[in-house]
Amino acid sequence: MKNILVGDVMTRDPICVHPSTNLYECAKAMVRKRVGNLLLTEKKHLVGIISRKDILWAIVKKSDNNLKEIEAISISPKKIATIRPDSTINEAVEKMKKFKFRTLPVLKEKELVGLITIRDILNFSPEVYPELEEFAQIREEASKLKNIKKAKEIREGICEECGNFGFLTRVHGTLLCEGCRERI
Repeated sequence: MKNILVGDVMTRDPICVHPSTNLYECAKAMVRKRVGNLLLTEKKHLVGIISRKDILWAIVKKSDNNLKEIEAISISPKKIATIRPDSTINEAVEKMKKFKFRTLPVLKEKELVGLITIRDILNFSPEVYPELEEFAQIREEASKLKNIKKAKEIREGICEECGNFGFLTRVHGTLLCEGCRERI
């Protein structure tokens, strides 16, 4: 594992689209090519990445917009974790764990040369599975902690603003019902 390089196991022809491609076309490309991510490139230079989750987020958050009117670059994360082809598989796994990503674009001298995924690593070296299982458990625990934090923020009681009983959220140190929160 320490001697195996990312360039040896990466996908050499990742699915790429232009940053101005609309989300409807991106979703169609993902389904057609059976992939979970698309790389946004301009002349071999990586400018973004979108996933199925990003498209689902856009459907929910921007539901008043048509998917044909939203450009892929507009929902792409601003920071993208990448890796070099001469990095080891161990370095790729550590970076995936650190950033909680399942894929990393591979760049050589700022040009996109491939994509490495957890699946690529597992196909090449199944003994990495315990490390990736640990990665999944860390992700799950982080999600549970977020849910616990949210549960503490929302509770039943009497609104400190209007006196009505209901679900309350703390806003600027005051417990407010949904109606009072909307008026703020």
